[in-house]
Amino acid sequence: MSVISHVTLGTNDPVRAGRFYDAVLGVLGFARLPKPPGKPLAYEKGGMPTLYLYTPEDGRPATWGNGTHIAFVADTRDAVHRFHETALAQGGRCEGPPGPRPHYGETYYAAYVRDLDGNKLQAVCYAEPEAGVTH
Repeated sequence: MSVISHVTLGTNDPVRAGRFYDAVLGVLGFARLPKPPGKPLAYEKGGMPTLYLYTPEDGRPATWGNGTHIAFVADTRDAVHRFHETALAQGGRCEGPPGPRPHYGETYYAAYVRDLDGNKLQAVCYAEPEAGVTH
């Protein structure tokens, strides 16, 4: 069992955020959890931790944290590429293209994006490169 129950990100537009996260997290195997109307968006991959997307309770605009991000495990380097490409196609911004990050580890392969509210997301693969794949 994970020691983290959930992670929450703020959004200013849940409908728009839902379209983005359905596509981007979908390529990593996450699914949106069924929720009653008016409840926050929630995503899981095989159980906890859950990612929630809320509009801020205090009524002020959602903002992102400088120096913070969420890293999602990708099973393959190809999934890292699809995560990055899908995020950009959904209106996200590149914060670091897919590629090796040897300063983090010998097989560390990652990509970074910003979602539509400015939250920084990462897909990371720790696996060895697939045979015959150039990335």
